[in-house]
Amino acid sequence: MPKLIDKFGREINYLRLSVTEHCNYRCFYCRDDEHTPNCKREDILSYEDIEKIVQLFAQLGITKVRLTGGEPLLRRGISKIAKLINRIDGINDVPLSTNAHLLEKFAGKLYQNGINRVNISIDSLIPKRFEEITRGGDLTQVIKGIDAAIQAGMSPIKINVVAMRGVNDDEIEPMIDFAINKGIDIRFIETMPIGLSGIKALAQHISEKDIFAKINKHLNNQLTPITSNKTAGPAHNFKIKGTNSTVGIISAVSNHFCQTCNRVRLTAKGDLILCLGQEDSISLKDAVRSDLTEDEIKRMILNAINKKPEKHEFSSVIDNISNRQMVEIGG
Repeated sequence: MPKLIDKFGREINYLRLSVTEHCNYRCFYCRDDEHTPNCKREDILSYEDIEKIVQLFAQLGITKVRLTGGEPLLRRGISKIAKLINRIDGINDVPLSTNAHLLEKFAGKLYQNGINRVNISIDSLIPKRFEEITRGGDLTQVIKGIDAAIQAGMSPIKINVVAMRGVNDDEIEPMIDFAINKGIDIRFIETMPIGLSGIKALAQHISEKDIFAKINKHLNNQLTPITSNKTAGPAHNFKIKGTNSTVGIISAVSNHFCQTCNRVRLTAKGDLILCLGQEDSISLKDAVRSDLTEDEIKRMILNAINKKPEKHEFSSVIDNISNRQMVEIGG
């Protein structure tokens, strides 16, 4: 059986696996005001479904599986899921993306079950502003989660900041200092037009160029580009001289990083999504619950990968007002 190489020659070795659509935060750029997850227990992938699907992907060359949500720590048995994925032959990297609200409770157990590194969303260090952005989040609890991850031994720990003009762009410098003081990494992310909420958030868009200018000025040009980093993903990363931290920018709108895209996404309901900027998907949940053989399901996956687009087309998504919420697809 051939590996996952799309028609543009990109090798797909990274699966982002959403384990729940639910989230305890309601970040305004991530979900619409009225959005409520609409899925029953039988609608989402079971432990058995997850294990079987990841096994098939591993046989096709996937080596990295990131657990996402919604908020993955809301999924019952999240530590069990981490453990069973880590035991699958061929999978050698199982990181987690989280808002860290529950991470203080779970960090030690997750680390024991193979989650050795984590990305944490935090868009402000001002408690009231953080509460407003997340529509109810608790900054104190998030910082406790970051500290618990550090204490557990997770590394690298990255904090992700969605940079928004007029919302938190005055905190770019304090956020960098926070990361340096904690000895962790930081990445700034451009707003992306996923769902109606994301499209509205484009009004606060800050370009990669403008973000970098603020970073570079604050750090007095003490930046060294990082050209090779297996955990960097689509970010442009820089080592901050004299520290243990790096700073990066993910610019999905200003600059396509699609030519190096090595990932696909699996929703909590089992839909395989090939690109954030496209609507195409296939149901792997239905496939693994059917009478199809493993080879037939792998052939389905290979055929889907062959339809992965060359690049995202956010403009067409905006025109069509995508029904997908970022919270539903582990973006």
